[in-house]
Formats: sequence, structure tokens, C-alpha cells
Amino acid sequence: QDVRKQYAQEIEQAVREKVLQEGKQQGLQQGLQQGLQRGLQEGLLEGRMEGMLEGEMKGEARGEAKGEAKLLLRQLSRRFQSLPNRISERVYAANPSTIEIWADRVLEAKSLNEVFAE
Repeated sequence: QDVRKQYAQEIEQAVREKVLQEGKQQGLQQGLQQGLQRGLQEGLLEGRMEGMLEGEMKGEARGEAKGEAKLLLRQLSRRFQSLPNRISERVYAANPSTIEIWADRVLEAKSLNEVFAE
């Protein structure tokens, strides 16, 4: 009977350990799942915020470049009268640093060719 009692205790202990292990595993899985879900939500929110900021910055840069191009074209038309369409196209296609170089040249150039010389 002592053997049976000891065997029952061993089985009971094994069952407790198994239940405890399964509980830990289940808790770990739930925690991991909740952590992943929370991390995903935070990551999506952060990604959206970064995307909005990046879009805003790009929009501002494009707006500034367009404004600089428009100002250069105004200066050119006041200095050299009517401008060929190719000049407008070239100015709007140029990067901001090139527009800046041309804008500096407008002040002393005697012709459109001098402004746009390579």
C-alpha cells in the first residue's frame, strides 16, 4: 500500500508539473502574441507618422523648388522679355542648386545663353 501511495504521489507530482509547464507555455504564448500585436500596432503608427512627415517634407521641398523656378522665370522674362517655351521647360526640370546658379547669373548676364551656359 505504501508503494501505491508513493506511486499516486509521483503521478500527482508529475501531473502538477505538467499542468504548471503547460500553464507557463500558454502564458508565454499569450504574452508573446499580445506583445507582437502591441508592437505591430505601435510600429504601424510610427510608420504612418514617419510617412506623413516624409511626405510633408518632400511636398515642402517641391513647393520651394517650384517657387524658385517661378521666380527665376519671372526675372528672366523681365530682363530678356519673352522667353521660348524650352526655357520654361528647362527651368522647371532643373534641380534647386542649378536654379540657384542661373538666378545668380541673371543679374549680370547680357543674354539667355550667358545665363544657361554650362
